[in-house]
Amino acid sequence: MKRIFNKSKENNHFKLKTKIKKWTMDDTELTILAIPSFIWYLLFAYLPMFGIIIAFKNYKISPGHGFVYSLFKSNWVGFDNFKYFIFSNAFTMLLRNTILYNIVFIILGVIVAVGFAMMISNLHSKFASKAYQTIMFFPYFMSWVVVAYFVYAVLSPEKGYLNGIITLLGGEKIMWYQEPKYWPFILTFMRIWKGMGYGMVIYLASITGIDYSLYEAAIIDGASKWQQAKFITLPCLKPIIVMMLILDTGKIFYSDFGLFYQIPAHIPQSLYSTVSTFDTYIYNAIQTQASIGRAAAASFFQSIACCITILLANWLVSKIDNENTII
Repeated sequence: MKRIFNKSKENNHFKLKTKIKKWTMDDTELTILAIPSFIWYLLFAYLPMFGIIIAFKNYKISPGHGFVYSLFKSNWVGFDNFKYFIFSNAFTMLLRNTILYNIVFIILGVIVAVGFAMMISNLHSKFASKAYQTIMFFPYFMSWVVVAYFVYAVLSPEKGYLNGIITLLGGEKIMWYQEPKYWPFILTFMRIWKGMGYGMVIYLASITGIDYSLYEAAIIDGASKWQQAKFITLPCLKPIIVMMLILDTGKIFYSDFGLFYQIPAHIPQSLYSTVSTFDTYIYNAIQTQASIGRAAAASFFQSIACCITILLANWLVSKIDNENTII
């Protein structure tokens, strides 16, 4: 009896193993569909990671030779490039600007996007709902270069629309591009204005997926619109809000280069300490005669810091609400 049981067990194991190894037509189709994405990630995401070595070298171009030869022939400096970046005079300022701006963008971005999504979801007119979504989503597709021209037309010291209004009201012209105190508000407004449509569509899609019978039951019980939003909409949006916050936290050491470089008109010296971030610092370092290895070290520092940040944020969420983690 024992032999028969063992033999049956072996046959079942063999059948299971054969079933797992079997390749189907679906596997072939999915593999073919995945090949372009695999090639794209290999060429543009994984292969360039070889260049991380530059951050640990004093990279210098060897005349008559290519990139790879120059890279291997350059002197190895270890963590000297990282030390130069971290202990530089600008590091504290760049760290402060990058993190504080991103914290404000994340908090206000969620509040504005969720608020508009909830308001649009309560519109009875489908035409008005689609019209408002299109109007709010349109700025997301505009380049920061184009937006920068509109901003300059409004803030131009000589013929700007805003200065024209101020002078008509009896005030004096403001030299906007020489006054650092205004730019945290200008950059925050532009970032929220351009990105609120994208965030709003994400949350609006989640709201449409909520079971409407919940709202019907709340209406029968006499719940107001605010109570419906507080006890139904927001709890149902909690998973997507937490997920977006974790993902945004993972980019807290990065900044929108177009926003911080194009909008302030290529960062004049008067605004340097207010609008400069890690990304603008790296770009300026590449444009000057500074060491490429130091610029690469700064970029590598961003990547490591963001990786640690997103893992830390996910760990904190797992301690509070394990169901809404992304890893």
